[in-house]
Amino acid sequence: MMPLPRQIIIGIQFLFVAFGATVLVPLLVGIDPSIALLSAGIGTLLFHLITKGQVPVFLGSSFAFIAPIVEATKQFGLPGTLSGLIAVGAVYILMSALIKLWGRGFIERIFPSVVVGPVIMVIGLSLAPEAVKMAKTDWTLAIVALLTAIIVVIYTKGLIKLIPIFMGILVGYILALALGKIDFTPIKEAAWFSLPPFTAPVWSWKAIIYMIPVAIAPLIEHVGDMYAIGAVAEKNFIKKPGLHRTMLGDGIATSLAALMGSVPNTTYSEVTGAISLTKITNPRVLRIAAITAIVFSLIGKVSGFLKSIPSAVLGGIMLLLFGMIASVGIRTLVESKAKLTSTRNQVIVSIILTIGIGGAVINIGNFSLAGIGLASLSGVILNLILPDKSKPIKIKK
Repeated sequence: MMPLPRQIIIGIQFLFVAFGATVLVPLLVGIDPSIALLSAGIGTLLFHLITKGQVPVFLGSSFAFIAPIVEATKQFGLPGTLSGLIAVGAVYILMSALIKLWGRGFIERIFPSVVVGPVIMVIGLSLAPEAVKMAKTDWTLAIVALLTAIIVVIYTKGLIKLIPIFMGILVGYILALALGKIDFTPIKEAAWFSLPPFTAPVWSWKAIIYMIPVAIAPLIEHVGDMYAIGAVAEKNFIKKPGLHRTMLGDGIATSLAALMGSVPNTTYSEVTGAISLTKITNPRVLRIAAITAIVFSLIGKVSGFLKSIPSAVLGGIMLLLFGMIASVGIRTLVESKAKLTSTRNQVIVSIILTIGIGGAVINIGNFSLAGIGLASLSGVILNLILPDKSKPIKIKK
């Protein structure tokens, strides 16, 4: 058994692997990062409770929901958007029940790679204009932050390689500080210790209908993550504690985060990479990381510091981040060996991309469906009604 002091040190180290990504999402969608740290910490602890403390994962802010939250907030306001995010968690919970009854095979039939791949691409590309808009406020800061992240992810080794977002923001911030471009007002006004700001959800059917289809890609991602962490830990978490339990934990954590006024949570592949590197698979270490996140969320100066990061620095990171998300969609198609020479599959992919990136909207009375949600739903429907000769998505074991 590893001594407790060493577990604490490694747990804090694992948090820093996830820290940059966890706080970046709320910063980009206009939510206080401290509430994201709090919900990530509590969500991780709940996940471990539901999965009987067997799975070494950390739940952090989900990138898949950046574009949907930004657009939904414009239409329904943040309180209304939060009700949609609660519904997303409810979808996970429902899917966990169906997995318990029927196994995971039906997920692969409904959401094959020709649907999931382009949906992930839309998620990444739909906010590309926003990334450029933020970056061009100061191209010097943006390019330095971007190049730092690229250098870290390509040329470094060890744990540093796993924190390109954190390093990019850090170097960009230091340069902004040297150039006198930091507004210290948020830091000065922040208390040393304070509760994160909570936002109460407001029921909105429109926001719920808008957000639910967005859950498709993260659902598939969750299955893949469970295989990945299982391979690293040399255990089959799909069977024990079971995929239904891990998805239930993810769903409850997501709904709870939205109830608190935060962003959805997801299992973090960065932390899986750190576990693979260090060979430390003790779930207790991840619970220590979760507790550390909760502690950080109560330190007001941390939130103040994060709010003082120049938008150009964040924009530089976004230029890489959103493109990387889109590339994951391409990789999904490639690794699943989806037959893109098939006219049927070409139709599905093209419709998802044009609807999602083109900003199509369907209005029927007071009901409206748009963007990623409409693209996802269109892909699912086309996959079900068109003659199916493609293979279901294959997730690496």
